[in-house]
Amino acid sequence: MSESTGCPVRRVAMISVHTSPLDQPGTGDAGGLNVYVVETAKRLGARGVEVEIFTRRTSASLADTVALAPKVIVRHIDAGPYEGLVKEDLPGQLCAFAAGVMRFVAISPEGHYDLVHSHYWLSGQVGWLAADRWNVPLVHTMHTMSKVKNLALAEGDRPEPKGREIGEEQVVKVASWLIANTDTEAGELVDLYDADPARVRVVSPGVDLEVLKPADQDECRAELGLPQDADVLLFVGRLQPLKAPDLLVRAVAAMLQDHPERRDRTVVAILGGPSGSGMDKPRALQAMARELGVADVVQFVPPQTRPQLARWFAAADLTVVPSHSESFGLVAIESMACGTPVVASNVGGLPTAVGDGGVLVDSRDPHDWVSVLVELLDDDTRRKQLSQNAIERAAKFSWDATTDRLFDVYRHACDAPPRPYETVVDFATVPAAVVP
Repeated sequence: MSESTGCPVRRVAMISVHTSPLDQPGTGDAGGLNVYVVETAKRLGARGVEVEIFTRRTSASLADTVALAPKVIVRHIDAGPYEGLVKEDLPGQLCAFAAGVMRFVAISPEGHYDLVHSHYWLSGQVGWLAADRWNVPLVHTMHTMSKVKNLALAEGDRPEPKGREIGEEQVVKVASWLIANTDTEAGELVDLYDADPARVRVVSPGVDLEVLKPADQDECRAELGLPQDADVLLFVGRLQPLKAPDLLVRAVAAMLQDHPERRDRTVVAILGGPSGSGMDKPRALQAMARELGVADVVQFVPPQTRPQLARWFAAADLTVVPSHSESFGLVAIESMACGTPVVASNVGGLPTAVGDGGVLVDSRDPHDWVSVLVELLDDDTRRKQLSQNAIERAAKFSWDATTDRLFDVYRHACDAPPRPYETVVDFATVPAAVVP
C-alpha cells in the first residue's frame, strides 16, 4: 500500500445490520463478526477515533443509543418487528434500516463522518447508500461469502440464495476498499467476485491476549466440574450445519466404538447455541448424541463470556473446529492463545489461523478424525509442543495489530476521493429497495 498523506480519521460509521455488537457471541447470528466489531471499535476509540455502530433494534427495551466504550456508541435503528425476524428476512427491511441511518444526515453537520465501514453483505447494501449520500469512502468486510459457502455446503443444509450473491457482487463493485481476513479470502474475492486486487487488503482478526491466555488446567477443570484425569475435547461456536459440530459427535461415537476403554475418561463439551438453519431443529445434536450412544460423554453448554470461555479453553486437551468453511476461524486462534492445540478442517482461513499450533484434517470421514484425536490425546509430548507453538502463534494476532492495519486502510481511504458509484454499477442489476 502506498504511503498515506496522513488525512485524519476522526469519526467512523460502522454498520452491522443483522447482529448487534451487544449480543452474546455463540448463539443466534452472533459470532466472530460481533467480536471483530467490538474489539476494533474499542481500540479505534482508544486511538481517539469516534465510532458510531448502527444496528437493528431487536427489543423495545433497547435504548436508542448505548455507550459501548469511550468514544464508541451503538445506535439502534427500527427496521421491522423487534422479534421473529431471521437473517434471511432482513433484505426486505434494508430500506427501513437505511432510512433510519439516513436520518442522522439531517441532524449531523456536513462532514460528520469520515468513512463508512460495513460488515457483511446486508450492511454493505446500506453502507453503499450512506457512503454515497455522505460523500465518503466505503470500506467493507465480507466476513462470509455465499459463493464460498455454497461450494462447501454441509449435507442437508440450505444453499445461500441467488439474491445474496447479487447483493455481494454489488457491494464488492462499489466499495472503496475491501477487507479480507486472509490471503485465501482475498483470492476468493478476486476469483469468485471479480474484485479489483488493488482495492483488496488483508487484515486478519485478532485475539484479546489479556483475557484469553494460558491458565492452570487443573484449576480450570475444578472450577468447571470436569474430571482431572479426563480427555476433554471442546467445540465452541454456533450450532449449525456450517460449523459441523455433528462431525465431532460422530467422531466421538466412532472413537468409543473402536476404543470402548476410553469411555470412562472422555468428556466432550459443546459450547454454543442454535443458529442459522440449525434453528430448524434446535435439539438435533442432542438427539444425535443419544442415537449414537454418546449422550453420557457429551455436555451441551450455553454460550460463555470471554473470561469464562478462556477457562474452558484452558481446561480442554484439544479444541475441535470441524467447519465446512471459515473465513478465518477466530475460535481456533482464541483456543491457541490459551495454550490449547486445535484439530481443524483444512478449509478457508483455518490454515492461516492454526499454522503449527494444531493439526489440519482434509477428510470429513469421522474415522479419519478419530485417528488424529486419539494420536494427540495419547501423545503428551507432541501435545505439549503444539501447545507451545499455539501460544507463540496466537501472540502474533493481537487486536491492537489488527486495528493498526485497519486504521491504515482507513487513512488511505480518506486520502482518495470517494468512487462515484454511477461509474461502476449497472443499475439494471440493482434492487429497487436500495437505489437512492
